[in-house]
Amino acid sequence: MMNPRFFCPQPLAPNSLADLPSAAAHHALRVLRLGAGDPVTLFNGEGGEYPGRIAEAGRAVRVQLGDWHAVERESPLDMTLAQALPSGDKMDFVVQKAVELGVARIQPLASSRSVVRLAGERAARRVEHWRQVAISACEQCGRNRLPEIAPILDLRQWLGQLAQDNEIRRLLLSPQGGRRPRELAGRRFLLLVGPEGGLDKEEAAAARLAGFADLSLGPRILRTETAGPAALAALGALHGDL
Repeated sequence: MMNPRFFCPQPLAPNSLADLPSAAAHHALRVLRLGAGDPVTLFNGEGGEYPGRIAEAGRAVRVQLGDWHAVERESPLDMTLAQALPSGDKMDFVVQKAVELGVARIQPLASSRSVVRLAGERAARRVEHWRQVAISACEQCGRNRLPEIAPILDLRQWLGQLAQDNEIRRLLLSPQGGRRPRELAGRRFLLLVGPEGGLDKEEAAAARLAGFADLSLGPRILRTETAGPAALAALGALHGDL
């Protein structure tokens, strides 16, 4: 069983004292009920981790760090999930599960059928919220590198600015059929998932013009919040580390 893990976005050094960020400190004291002497693990997203013990548990939580451990739990696959914005808080689920399954980056997209409409400061706040969801998922699952959560882009705009890269398999999750994960090869994948109701005809055509091939996960129609994590899990099981 892993010790409680906390993300500390600051330089960390072996055999030094580190203060937990306020939110992490509150979680350690009020939720996990940790106290002085309890073992914890800290990481700063740059790779590796520091086992340590809580030295002070008062207004601030200070951790006495041990030696740095070069532990990596990243997927051998480079997987990007481009998710059209679903309704409600479903994106939280998508981010959490995608991070647990080894995604390298997540690109939120605004499509014509997206119920949620975000722009300006609201969009920036939501992206920051998803980044915090990703941090919590890394703390839980043992990852020591944070996947990228990109700013929200219009789907057509995003398709138009994709760089040419023949090593990346561009895949559009489609309930109408397509290739199966076991038929694919490669180590780098870009998965595009539509919102509830899917992409409209023009968006789907633009995606295929941009080099996306249809990917099928079987005869059943999956919810938008299920499709991306299911595809990541399938690729991880067939070509990665699962």
